[in-house]
Amino acid sequence: MGVYDTDVMDQLGRTVELVCDTVGPDLVGMYLHGSAVLGGLAPASDLDVLAVTRRSLGDRQRHSLLEGLLQISGLISGVRPVELIVAVQSEVRPWRFPPTGDFLFGEWLREEFVAGGVPQPGPMPDLALVITMVLAGDRPLTGPRPAEVLDLVPHSDLVQASVAGVPELLAELDADTRNVLLTLARMWTTLATGELKPKDAAADWALALLPPQHRSVLEHARNLYLTCHYQDETWSNELKSQVRPHVEDVLARINSLCRRQE
Repeated sequence: MGVYDTDVMDQLGRTVELVCDTVGPDLVGMYLHGSAVLGGLAPASDLDVLAVTRRSLGDRQRHSLLEGLLQISGLISGVRPVELIVAVQSEVRPWRFPPTGDFLFGEWLREEFVAGGVPQPGPMPDLALVITMVLAGDRPLTGPRPAEVLDLVPHSDLVQASVAGVPELLAELDADTRNVLLTLARMWTTLATGELKPKDAAADWALALLPPQHRSVLEHARNLYLTCHYQDETWSNELKSQVRPHVEDVLARINSLCRRQE
């Protein structure tokens, strides 16, 4: 599973125990993805986990998972955010696009869940990226190796998944500037190289190609990612004024790559 500090191991252990207890024999396996497998956890990195099941969760299981995750995850209690995706194996193997996700928990949805919302099945283009990371990382938390459970995702579907997530990403630009800029950099990197890189490595790749006037905000986002938690970050007014021009430049590059790959 890799070597992590005691707090991370405790959170992962509690997450695995919760899912195993809730899903029971219908659980195929659980797998790490995201920063934990791409290059190491930064101070503000989520613990990203994919659970693969044999059938869709029932209402009681959804409530139990949600209640448990609200206790395990969260910056408020001084622990890392946990992002858990549940996918039914028959919905992603054989692979087709867009895939359907069965359950999604993330800290950005906490207010919705506390107000009574419960994760439900729905289209989840991001599963293309998640499954690609899971297969590349090869870090089972429980169950067989991911290559025995999941199919490879074609590069064309990675392109579609990246583009599908842009509108939702841009809607968070003001509230979650650091993450949006780094995600766009990783999107650009993936489309150009076919590789999924850690956010800081993707930023390094992008910075080498950006004109000088569009580098400062991405450099700042990268440094924040590597050195501090979300609640401790700061943005000067000068940097804020450069965010949207930077985003427009990167989006133009992304759109150009997508047109070439159609």
